[in-house]
Amino acid sequence: MQLLTIGKNQAGQRLDKYLKKALPGAGTGFLYKMLRKKNITLNGKKAEGKEILTEGDEVKCFFSEETFASLSGTKSAEDTSDYRKAYHLLRDVCVIYEDDDILLLDKPAGVLTQKAKPEDLSLNEWLIGHLLETGAIKEADLATFHPSVCNRLDRNTSGIVLCGKTLAGSQDLSRIIKDRTVRKYYQTICKGKILQESTLEGYLSKDEHTNTVKVYAKKPERTEEASYIQTIYTPEAVAGDYTLLTVELVTGKTHQIRAHLASTGHPLLGDTKYGDPRLNRKMQSEFSLRHQLLHAGKVCFPEGEKGALAKVSGRTFTAPLPSKFAMILQALNLIPDTAC
Repeated sequence: MQLLTIGKNQAGQRLDKYLKKALPGAGTGFLYKMLRKKNITLNGKKAEGKEILTEGDEVKCFFSEETFASLSGTKSAEDTSDYRKAYHLLRDVCVIYEDDDILLLDKPAGVLTQKAKPEDLSLNEWLIGHLLETGAIKEADLATFHPSVCNRLDRNTSGIVLCGKTLAGSQDLSRIIKDRTVRKYYQTICKGKILQESTLEGYLSKDEHTNTVKVYAKKPERTEEASYIQTIYTPEAVAGDYTLLTVELVTGKTHQIRAHLASTGHPLLGDTKYGDPRLNRKMQSEFSLRHQLLHAGKVCFPEGEKGALAKVSGRTFTAPLPSKFAMILQALNLIPDTAC
């Protein structure tokens, strides 16, 4: 008999989903058969599989040692070398906030949030490497739960990324992202003078082959995949033909801020996909800028949160501007009257 005690990272999910992770070598039909025959029990009783697990629950498997080892894959532990490699190589990642359930990370421009190819090292690998190196999780914990980032930033967008350390943390972060109660603010420099706060609305469709998007003022009849988007921006400083903006991302779609502002004639400085090529060459020549100036600088958590988000309920977190962004602000004389 093998005893599996449910920890914090496994609580909050259905028993059958947990069993599929704990026993990856077992088929779904086999697991339900074992539950019916009471070869797998929950807290000493027969279970159906749809029960929601809580911390401290006991799952007993009445298998031989050989069978359990085969089904659980205990003979071949997960290779964690990529996680540790990412943690040591991606040196500019910073922890803004960390508690038992969540982390807020400051991602530098140039770092992927999640890997695009098997050989990539991304913020997601850095996160697990950080938790392994600091002892927050053990290698054995990865058999049933992988901590992960909960929102994504483009490779060349810097700033705050929300991450779940536990299942509860990941679930609660995903919930407030989905229901849009967490407020996310970005800073950018765009071409042209913007003198008033405005709310932009429209529709966005993505071309998966080119990884680019198009923005429409009205929902196009022939594009079924077009999604509604809303972007709020506030000018913080204007100098010459440039504006420093604070942008609230109400809906979070691929390249939304970049494409939405470009569609109004105010592309971001350095944006090679949606920007002004002539202006980008000027920025590259003067400041060695080779990517869009876009920084996820502030996150405001909703009031009244409990559970995994109780400690951050109603709180605001900020990430400082990258040094190159701050240098360009000063060079262009874009100094806001008050901080964003």
